[in-house]
Amino acid sequence: MTVDIETLDLRTLQRECARALLTMDGTSAGISKFNKQAHHNSQLWYKAVIKFYVDEHGGLPCDVGPAKDLVLYSETIGL
Repeated sequence: MTVDIETLDLRTLQRECARALLTMDGTSAGISKFNKQAHHNSQLWYKAVIKFYVDEHGGLPCDVGPAKDLVLYSETIGL
């Protein structure tokens, strides 16, 4: 599956990043590699996290791998 992260809007980047992070080592040590790739730029940081996930699992967190069945709290509001 080919994923073009550059075409994702900001909110989608945020949601997909959140899903991916829930399946990763969320400690400072675990996320420091992303900090190095996107120093003080949140959108680049989201993309780095998602790219790492896509490289590991072959698609977006909402579609494949351990994050595909996660439901974010923000998605349950208003149900």
